[in-house]
Amino acid sequence: MATIRLPLSGNVTQAIWSAFLSPFNNQVGLINISVGRSSAPEVEEQVLTEVASYGRQLGRIGDALTVLVRHFHPTEPLTKDEEKALTALRAMLDEIADVKEQHQRKGLRA
Repeated sequence: MATIRLPLSGNVTQAIWSAFLSPFNNQVGLINISVGRSSAPEVEEQVLTEVASYGRQLGRIGDALTVLVRHFHPTEPLTKDEEKALTALRAMLDEIADVKEQHQRKGLRA
């Protein structure tokens, strides 16, 4: 059976840039995505451009959580909801490690 791909439906990765500067938010691009309002947009922009992208920030938080979860020894039994939350976190962190390893990146395991 033949595979039919409609325009803009295939596995295509392409960067498209516009030469127009928006007078409202100083962004350049054909498509600009806003993920919400920030109480300090200048701080957020500087962190993203000079420190780390959202992905890198989340990656480092995830790695640190993996270390903490791995060495976590509660002094009293966890409730069912607490255990469920930790189990879900471990599963997500392991799935993230799987994806990283698919791209020849080191993934920490909870």
